[in-house]
Amino acid sequence: MNMQTPFRSTDQQVSFDRRELGVILSLYGRMVAAGEWRDYGISCLRASAVFSVFRRTAEHPLYRIEKHPDPPPVIGMDGQILKRGHDLAQVLKVLERKMLRIIKD
Repeated sequence: MNMQTPFRSTDQQVSFDRRELGVILSLYGRMVAAGEWRDYGISCLRASAVFSVFRRTAEHPLYRIEKHPDPPPVIGMDGQILKRGHDLAQVLKVLERKMLRIIKD
C-alpha cells in the first residue's frame, strides 16, 4: 500500500516540505555533479512555491519546479510545461531523462 503524501499545500503560504526539498535537492546535486546546473533559488509565495534552477547565476532559470494547490508543473525556460502531477518524484523524472547521454566507446 502506497502511503505517499500528495504534493499539495493547504496553508495560506505555499512552501515545499522537508520530503519535497529532499527529492528536489537530490536531483539538483546529481545535476551539479554532472556540470549541468550551477545555482538555484527558492520563492515561497501566497499562491505558489517555486524552486528555480540556473546554469549561471545571472540568467533566467532553466527550469522552475512550482508547487500549487493544483498538480505541480515543471516549467522549462521557454515557459513550456514539461510535466505535471501530484507525485514529485514522477514529475522530476522528466529532468533526469535530460541528464542521460549516449556514451560511445
